[in-house]
Amino acid sequence: MPNYSYDVQVNLPIQHLWNFVHVMDNWAPLVPGYISHRRVNDSQSLWSFYTDIGVVKKKIELQVDITEWSEPEKVAFKLTGINEKLSGSGYFSAATIDEKKVQMTGFLDLTAEGMMAKMANSIMKSSLPEITKELTEAVAAKAEDQLTHIQRK
Repeated sequence: MPNYSYDVQVNLPIQHLWNFVHVMDNWAPLVPGYISHRRVNDSQSLWSFYTDIGVVKKKIELQVDITEWSEPEKVAFKLTGINEKLSGSGYFSAATIDEKKVQMTGFLDLTAEGMMAKMANSIMKSSLPEITKELTEAVAAKAEDQLTHIQRK
């Protein structure tokens, strides 16, 4: 099971980070290779994105189900492949450093199944760290930008 976690310091109070992360629509477009997403309900959405599998770009469709809302520290989710045999999970967690800073962790665990699983898992093992890092940094930056925008109004 390829998995990876990445930590980033966010210059926000923990409640402001929660206000951003607890809404899937805020961070779904930040997934590397994002095409689209559709919210089914408050805890489920369907995502489409492109990913590189070796030298081939592949469209991946996933069902994302929120499995845990622990305000303001954690949002966890389950990933289920729609067009590919994939399964996994992930989360964003936050720990207060001080009143205006948070240590945020992004975690992704994704496993391919079926005939091409060995090759796909090998590729994911090498690409998952970069995907996790990009997503976590993008969520942190977008949450900071959102607060800055709100403060300017």
